Amino acid sequence: MNGFGTVFKRELKGYFVTPVAYVFLVIFLFFAGYLTFRSGFYEMRQADLGIFFGNLPLLFVFMVPSTAMRLWSEERKTGTIELLLTLPITVAEAVWGKFFAAWAFLGIALLLTFPMPLTVYYLGNPDTGLIIVGYLGSLLMAGAFLAIGSFFSAVSKNQVISFILSVVTCAVLVYAGMPTTLNYLSGFLPGAILAMVEQMSFLTHFESVQRGVLEFKDMAYFVILIIGWVWACTIILDEKKAN
Repeated sequence: MNGFGTVFKRELKGYFVTPVAYVFLVIFLFFAGYLTFRSGFYEMRQADLGIFFGNLPLLFVFMVPSTAMRLWSEERKTGTIELLLTLPITVAEAVWGKFFAAWAFLGIALLLTFPMPLTVYYLGNPDTGLIIVGYLGSLLMAGAFLAIGSFFSAVSKNQVISFILSVVTCAVLVYAGMPTTLNYLSGFLPGAILAMVEQMSFLTHFESVQRGVLEFKDMAYFVILIIGWVWACTIILDEKKAN
């Protein structure tokens, strides 16, 4: 546990010693607000954050991989991964420490969107429970995106390649649940396979969150994705350490 805590504190602190983190936060907050107001936030005349949460999956497709791509690619490129893995910690502790540090950073990014709920409270009387569930679901979804990015960061030394692979994979998991995609696939896929494709999508499991319902099956979906991809990342790094 000490190894996990050491890596976690080292990584989280590392985000704020360079301007990269601040640039990320500014870009994320700008697009989170821009996409919300561009989508007719005021025109809907409803005091809720449905539009804000609805835009997050597409925003996460690009923003989260940009955070994840440096996790292991940079360590491998500079050779510091060998030093890290020779410390008296397990590979699993290192992987989870880095993952939770990056996840905490994304949580900070979400917290900094507090002007959005302040705006809806100013405009009306929103459902507080709906907003809380929306943020919890968004944090879980960000963790699932991050786990995918962590895996591809461990696969490639090149951050750009890691970023592209992560974006493509995350985009597939998002767009698979879009009505236009499902309508297209229904033309040649059997109903059972189409249902499987729909259940694999982030959007399918995030829809209930947008309605203010955090169901067990949706939570389990994101948790399983996180554990599965982080476990795969650990296996990749274990093999590289053995070699």
